[in-house]
Amino acid sequence: MRLGKGPFLKSVLTRRPVVAWALYDWANSAFATTVMAGFFPVFFKQYWSIGVEASVSTFRLGLANGVGSFIIAIAAPLLGAIADRSGSRVRLLAMATVLGAAATGGLYLVEAGHWQLAAVLYGLASIGFWSGVTFCDSLLLDVAAKDELDLVSAYGYALGYIGGGLLFAINVLMTLRPELFGLALASDAVRLSFVTVSGWWLLFSVPVLLYVREARPAQPLGVIAAARAGWRELGTTITHVRAYRPLVWFLLAYWLYIDGVNTVIKMAVDYGLSLGFPQESLIAALLVTQFVAFPAALAFGWLGSRIGAVNGIFIALAVYACATVGAYQMDSTWEFYALAVTIGLVQGGVQSLSRSYFGALVPAGKQGEFFGFYNMMGKFAAVLGPMLVGFTALMTGSTRAGILSVLVLFVGGAALLWRARRMENRMQGAS
Repeated sequence: MRLGKGPFLKSVLTRRPVVAWALYDWANSAFATTVMAGFFPVFFKQYWSIGVEASVSTFRLGLANGVGSFIIAIAAPLLGAIADRSGSRVRLLAMATVLGAAATGGLYLVEAGHWQLAAVLYGLASIGFWSGVTFCDSLLLDVAAKDELDLVSAYGYALGYIGGGLLFAINVLMTLRPELFGLALASDAVRLSFVTVSGWWLLFSVPVLLYVREARPAQPLGVIAAARAGWRELGTTITHVRAYRPLVWFLLAYWLYIDGVNTVIKMAVDYGLSLGFPQESLIAALLVTQFVAFPAALAFGWLGSRIGAVNGIFIALAVYACATVGAYQMDSTWEFYALAVTIGLVQGGVQSLSRSYFGALVPAGKQGEFFGFYNMMGKFAAVLGPMLVGFTALMTGSTRAGILSVLVLFVGGAALLWRARRMENRMQGAS
């Protein structure tokens, strides 16, 4: 493999389409960090759900996350097929970005106690975010060759952690010192942060729209005709996926373990608040995660090229399982910081290696369709995880029991991934 050679690394990571594509991770990570992982859970619990028990607000947050994920899970394969048949993945990426950014900015207008409206806007923003992820993922094969996939995928996640972390740092400063920004209260700063995320998301999405050129079909269809064709082809996609059994087992494994990853991202701050940890410490820990994750994501891209993407994923899942047990037993703020560092070391790795491993298996001309299916699995998983945590916390009255339930997802995902690799090795041996 050439990934370890300096000139090769430089030539890949400085190509304009690669940089433009990776900057979309920089752009949309502002939503993932400031909104999804940071301020929305805090504001939802302490401002929009003020006056209710912790287990009830945790259930509401899990429901808000789950419903939006369910909608995009249903739509993702169809959207991917439409993008392929119409040759409009870049255009659809722009539309998803505008939807997500507009809904995020709209959170500024939601008053205290109006958790229903906050949940609706957050759901719309999540639909824009995850739709954009689907289209951006499918463009990976338009900017990178097969032997560059691990590196370029990790590059995107690494820039995402830096970009999301930089804006998040500014937003945290706004909440700690609102007077520096001409604001009276920390709550005003949090509300304004939703507007800054909206602007950041739109601004840094421009390069991918200008410089990434997708491979267009020989006879592109209009959106309506592409939607009809995409609907007809959805069954064909399932047949194609089922025809390669290791891929089926990988998708099932991914469905479980990426659910655990997304659940940790979405519910970590809510969990810390439920344990009584100071809000400022939790937000600072998230910042630590972002900046630890930047070099770690790049390191996992290199590691995947050396030991294989699947082995890299196994390492990340083992760390996640240990971190989940540690979270269940956690009693102090310093332990939350240690957990943040631990998660930062593997979060980008498991995501980027999963994306690049799947990308290596995708047939030419089926990028949007197959990545739509891939993201459908991830989004259906995102329905299960937060609601699993929420229901477990509600039924047991313990947020600790809720977070421990995530362990099932990591263990189950690792077991299915092991089966997928054994089946792939058996098929390669037979050929």
